[in-house]
Amino acid sequence: MAEKREKREIVFKGIGVSPGIAIQQVQILCPQIQHAVQRSITPEEIPLEIARFEEALIATHDQLMLIQKQMADVLGDEHASIFDAHMLVVDDRSFIEDVIRTVKKDLVNVEPILQAEATRYAEMLSKVDDSYLSERAVDIRDVTKRILANLAGESLNQVGQISEPCIVVAHDLSPSDTASIDRKLVHGFVTDLGSETSHTSIMAKALEVPAVVGLHNITTAVSSGDTVLIDGAKGRVFVNPTAERLAEYEKRAEEQKQILNELDTLRDKPPETLDGYLVPLSANIELLEELDGVVARGAKGIGLFRTEFLFLGSDTLPDEEEQAAAYERAAKSQYPSAVVIRTLDLGADKLPANFEKPDELNPFLGSRAIRLCLLRPELFKTQLRAILRASAYDNVQIMYPMVCCVQEVIEANALLRQCMDELREKGVSFNEDIQIGTMIEVPSAALIADIIAPHVSFFSIGTNDLIQYTMAVDRGNENVAHLYKPAHMAIVRLIDHVVKVSHEHGLWTCVCGQMASDPLFVPLLIGLGVDELSVSPSQTPMIKDVIRKLFYSGAMELARKALKAPSKEYVEQLCREMIEQVAPEVLELSE
Repeated sequence: MAEKREKREIVFKGIGVSPGIAIQQVQILCPQIQHAVQRSITPEEIPLEIARFEEALIATHDQLMLIQKQMADVLGDEHASIFDAHMLVVDDRSFIEDVIRTVKKDLVNVEPILQAEATRYAEMLSKVDDSYLSERAVDIRDVTKRILANLAGESLNQVGQISEPCIVVAHDLSPSDTASIDRKLVHGFVTDLGSETSHTSIMAKALEVPAVVGLHNITTAVSSGDTVLIDGAKGRVFVNPTAERLAEYEKRAEEQKQILNELDTLRDKPPETLDGYLVPLSANIELLEELDGVVARGAKGIGLFRTEFLFLGSDTLPDEEEQAAAYERAAKSQYPSAVVIRTLDLGADKLPANFEKPDELNPFLGSRAIRLCLLRPELFKTQLRAILRASAYDNVQIMYPMVCCVQEVIEANALLRQCMDELREKGVSFNEDIQIGTMIEVPSAALIADIIAPHVSFFSIGTNDLIQYTMAVDRGNENVAHLYKPAHMAIVRLIDHVVKVSHEHGLWTCVCGQMASDPLFVPLLIGLGVDELSVSPSQTPMIKDVIRKLFYSGAMELARKALKAPSKEYVEQLCREMIEQVAPEVLELSE
């Protein structure tokens, strides 16, 4: 009898959206396609057909409410709010009445009509040149699939039916699929579709489940019984890994666990270099639920509170009382460490429900952030008053985003003074000497930092947009994403210029963009004289580890070389050599 041949290892490279290593057998989720068979109905059957439709809508609504509650229990209300878009579809009477009218007119069953209307709307959204809107087509398809299943009396909860430990492999995972994941059973997942901004990716990070998306054809390359190994940090997937590969990654997983345990011991130690240079380390947060994790991870204070997330996923805009309560909660939780509250960065791909969307060809370069706030002064003043009220704790600071000229800072400060006058008249206490800063994320702001400096107390460099706008690169466009380079000499020189200007004017400068959360570039930023780093809470232990193993003098020498570097590759090599020398363990976790 011939020996059974081992399956050959296949290696895939996708988008790593949630780090970690997972090894387990495959559970393939087959897309359940409801075939909307068309059948004729009589006029007398119309009420029965409409009743079927309404009952399916009610059942879908109840299911979504249950999923949303389950998600809120696990991850909090902010993450659960992504199902608000699903609810809007189910409760959209205009959409529902269109379907019912067509049933009456064409005298056919509801399924094909519902599918045709939903498909038309989803295809229209998917073609929009806006990643946020195009990905909302997934919401439409997910809800429609659920309504059709309820019309047919079928169950869609494939993920919820998993009973054995596995790695889920699917063409795509809907938000409701991801919300149903049991972390005790689902050790990771990989999908054909997906991007860094998809709901699936966002929720994978929140659930801390290793995940790789955008693999194109992974579903056709695996079979039931196959073993899959996921490297969520590198975006690599191994189907039927060799014994050598398994041994390598099992060793790596154990090493990573030990490294994380060791880094956890740094929680209460200062972020100070070996030669005594202190680099304050604060956290970037979006959700109030993240506040407890700031101190737990070893950061002190909040260097960036993205307040627009208070406005998203809600049918109404939060009023002054709601905002003040949120900002006061943040201030109280971190006291006496500073809390830097960034004013609204709404616009582009971030707009609340029922918010009038500006008609713009390129919203990312249009009416957003400080520009939108100055166009909507009452909206802006409501937020400014709320922040001022929270400043009674005296650790609150204000920061304006997307500033491109000094006039915007002058106008924003004028509105802030108006708000101060209004609060004084009402006898409401606030910090009269509150610090005001601006984001430096537009090249023009960096180049005129000396003109802006007299009007503010600090700068905070948002490297994500600064790199994108300086290099004229959409980092979400795979055709040009390779040009998005933090180590480009133009970026290094802009950061150097902003830091020198701030120090000449007696100000301080923080870096709050992704560059600060990348251990590779920490020595460079410190050497350039950046006064503070504000990072993702989960990255805090690694960044602190790097700081504590550096010599400030060595970082300064690296920066001097980088400012004279002939290429971005040379800068990257300088940074890598230093990390490999002082803290090689962080490369194991981040690359």
